Amino acid sequence: MFLETILAMIIGILSGVVTGLIPGIHVNLISLIVLSLSPILLAITSPVVVGVYIISLALTHTFLDSLPSIYLGAPDEAQALNVLPGHRLLHRGEGHNAIVYTVIGSLGCLLLGILLFPIFIKSMETIYPLVKWGIGYFLALIMIFMIGKEKGKRLKSLILFLMAGCLGLIVFSIHHLKQPLFPLLSGLFGFSILLMSLLQNSKIPEQDLSKPLTISKKNTVKAVTAASGVGFIAAFLPGFGSSQAAIVATNIVGDIGDEGFLALVGGINTANFLISIGTAYILHKARNGAILTVNKLLGEIALQEVFLFLGVALVVGGIAAILAINLSKVFSKYIVRINYNYIVWSIIGFITLLTFFFDGFIGLTILITATAIGILASSWGIGKNHLMGCLILPVILYFVL
Repeated sequence: MFLETILAMIIGILSGVVTGLIPGIHVNLISLIVLSLSPILLAITSPVVVGVYIISLALTHTFLDSLPSIYLGAPDEAQALNVLPGHRLLHRGEGHNAIVYTVIGSLGCLLLGILLFPIFIKSMETIYPLVKWGIGYFLALIMIFMIGKEKGKRLKSLILFLMAGCLGLIVFSIHHLKQPLFPLLSGLFGFSILLMSLLQNSKIPEQDLSKPLTISKKNTVKAVTAASGVGFIAAFLPGFGSSQAAIVATNIVGDIGDEGFLALVGGINTANFLISIGTAYILHKARNGAILTVNKLLGEIALQEVFLFLGVALVVGGIAAILAINLSKVFSKYIVRINYNYIVWSIIGFITLLTFFFDGFIGLTILITATAIGILASSWGIGKNHLMGCLILPVILYFVL
């Protein structure tokens, strides 16, 4: 059992590297494949060992998914808001530091989440019925506050929020889409930035790995505690995901700079996933595909499995942090050796092909529409955070209506 568990961790980490680095290959996709192969897998090993593999895969993904977001402009849901600050640091020669900030957030939230795990699971049953009914109104107030802060640009911010929100509603109403978030987020946050870079004839400067980290201890603490807190909320509320949690957290902590923001968004996804283990144990509810798969394999997660999964998460998190930092050094070294325009066109071509592969011409239509909205936001000088309306407006309507 011990050797099987170690082997499952190793294979899970390697799988997490693949899902983290390659846009479009999501943890949920691998989890679905594992579930479909479960009769074969359970004939040669136990459900707990397969569960360890899923936990290792998903946790590793939360550490490495910032690399394609920052270096390639191809985010998943959890990293969408990190594209712009990460891109800014990349063009200052600090792309590696941007990755380190996200790793600091992920590792900090992992350690704090494990430390506070007993408190989290004890408070879930009490808090869940109290906050569930009001989450839609709370999100609406947050968005009103954010739009209200855009002095002189309130109307444009509202228009962009509603445009992105309506696009999100349309996308989520098309039930046969295999990867609805991929073209939606790639267009709003990735393509629009990449195309604007082409128009401005941008070049990635030489990346300086010797530049010191500039995030303060105060902002690190703010980012990690806020990410852990909202990650806890996101873990057990339906429809309230990592991106919505990031919007709430940024309004709680205020201005913590690009460095603090990268740590914040990097940490939320890790905290969210870790606490989802407690959600499955206490509330018997799975809030993501990976935990849903583990739940189905085990039937029910017992306290013994919770302790095992937390131990696995601690070991895997340490390894994933080292992998993320070292892979970032490789990215930093080679990304400047290739013509930037070639990189951008390659990414655009790759994402376009993946979109067509997953969802055909409908996916391409979503990608083009989302890109147009993203470019409009850039041309108006409006913060990309308002484009998270693509996820937030559907959630608000889900809870309010």
